[in-house]
Amino acid sequence: MKKIIPFPRLLALLIIALTLLFTPGSLPRLPSTPYEQARVFTRSIEFDYVAWGARASLDKLRQIALGASHYLSEDQQKQVVMEYIDLVSQSVHLEAQIEQIYSEPSITDPQNFSIPWRDQLSQVQSRLKKTAPLAESILQQQISLTLRDLDLSALGQPIPPVLFQVTELPKALIISPRSVIRQDAFVSLEANLPLDQITGLEEQIARQMDVSALVEDVGGIGMYPTMIIRTTNLSFLIEVAAHEWIHNFLTLRPLGWNYDTSPELRSMNETTANLSGKEISQAVLRRFYPELLPKPQPAPSGTLSAAPIESPPSEPVFDFRAEMHTTRLKADELLAAGKIEEAEAYMEERRQLFLQNGYRIRKLNQAYFAFHGAYADVPGGAAGEDPVGPAVVALREKSPSLAAFLRRIAWITSLDDLQQAVSAPD
Repeated sequence: MKKIIPFPRLLALLIIALTLLFTPGSLPRLPSTPYEQARVFTRSIEFDYVAWGARASLDKLRQIALGASHYLSEDQQKQVVMEYIDLVSQSVHLEAQIEQIYSEPSITDPQNFSIPWRDQLSQVQSRLKKTAPLAESILQQQISLTLRDLDLSALGQPIPPVLFQVTELPKALIISPRSVIRQDAFVSLEANLPLDQITGLEEQIARQMDVSALVEDVGGIGMYPTMIIRTTNLSFLIEVAAHEWIHNFLTLRPLGWNYDTSPELRSMNETTANLSGKEISQAVLRRFYPELLPKPQPAPSGTLSAAPIESPPSEPVFDFRAEMHTTRLKADELLAAGKIEEAEAYMEERRQLFLQNGYRIRKLNQAYFAFHGAYADVPGGAAGEDPVGPAVVALREKSPSLAAFLRRIAWITSLDDLQQAVSAPD
């Protein structure tokens, strides 16, 4: 396997520059904006990106200086990554067991009762702390090699270099007007806020600003190095890392520069990152972890003249995306008619329906749709009738490669330009 040649000094300078460039919230905002109004309530609990970025950059510089992943064979690299995923799985399982012990009323002394599980968790986390940096370095290298294969590199290196760290992620406070579904503010909060504080914050902001507010979890943050959620799913981990790298790639180009200019451009950015992240993840798996790809289904046996086997009727399956799509369309219709309270009552009624069908949605409101509706790479769902997602998908489908798609869309800065690119002759 060909190796990407590291350039420690160049990368050190590049990491520092990109960390400063991609750190969120570095630009001053006018006090009159919804963002600044929301920060009146959040300043003391906001996530410290500068401190996190400094620590993560130092960690990555140490990893680059050691270059340990370059001394391992491809098989050894795979073993390290799979060991890391197994350790994460063990950690998640033990944490769930401990939480269950503390929530069980019949256990009068959970502190002592849980000692064996807590000791085991401590051992697993100690091994995980040692394994994670090397596993991250290997995955960074594998994603980089795949990006080179996809013609998304310069002189053998993707720009910016792929750097990520699995970490506890900040929570996102989303602000939308009540009269229309639109993200007006996004504020990053500390990772471990208790639920009662979260709900209290949402209610206070909603009441005093007369807006729709929601605090949500996120899967990744596109600062530099990028922040990635802990997961036991290797395919998803790679997908999120690639998604956030796409944001860094676009930030160096007009589409990324204009991320916050309009809801359409934010949706264009997120849908592009979603599509590309999934495609890159599948390419990494094909090259390095083919055994994790879905197995092809065998062709059905029998002759064409054979009579079909009738199966007993089953209850209809609850289609989350279709139901969420229906909810968004109706909410948009009510809001457009000025029926704000009716729309909010309807969304709460629909939330109860989702809960009854196993989907734990804590709050379904305008802010929920403003946040989730920007990820429109799959038809239906929270995006409703937003034309951006289908247009981005159409442009990818008519592009000869992922690289051609990204180089085209990276320079598009309006929905009109996107639709013209889709309708233009090949």
